[in-house]
Amino acid sequence: MNFVLVRVDNRLVHGQILETWLPFLGARRIIVVDDDVASDFFRETVIRMVVPREVEFFVYSVDEFPRSQIISEKSQKKAIVLFSKIADALRAYNQGFRFDRLNVGNIYTEECVLRCTTSIALCESDIRDMIRLAQAGVVMELKSLPKDKALDFQEVIKKCDRLEIEGVGNSVRRARQ
Repeated sequence: MNFVLVRVDNRLVHGQILETWLPFLGARRIIVVDDDVASDFFRETVIRMVVPREVEFFVYSVDEFPRSQIISEKSQKKAIVLFSKIADALRAYNQGFRFDRLNVGNIYTEECVLRCTTSIALCESDIRDMIRLAQAGVVMELKSLPKDKALDFQEVIKKCDRLEIEGVGNSVRRARQ
């Protein structure tokens, strides 16, 4: 399978994906990997309704996806894989779905300890999970749109070291070890 974008975006399928990423990448498939959507027929149906007919659409749970047949398919169709959480991307990676680049486009959390951009707010566990992916060799790309300049994840980590919020800097240092 030709995965041209692996992205974390808590909105999953929305205007930025359909109007910018899909045409920019020439993708013909969207794969949503999300436990909540996979177990909610109504939510899957609503998302499916916004995807253009000419684009193939698939939904998998996080545990199901790494073992799915679509991973090993010999198709050259370009595909976008969407996760709603960094933890899910890490879980899929640890279960065998290998990717070398992760685009972090939109994350909102009420437990925000680090705001990277107007659309990326990370909690402590997000930061730890991103460090684990980076340690595995995954390039972390923080940007919303294809034309945006990516924020350097290493710079984000440097900010974590300087955080005055109790425990965050220490937990980031522990995650690096």
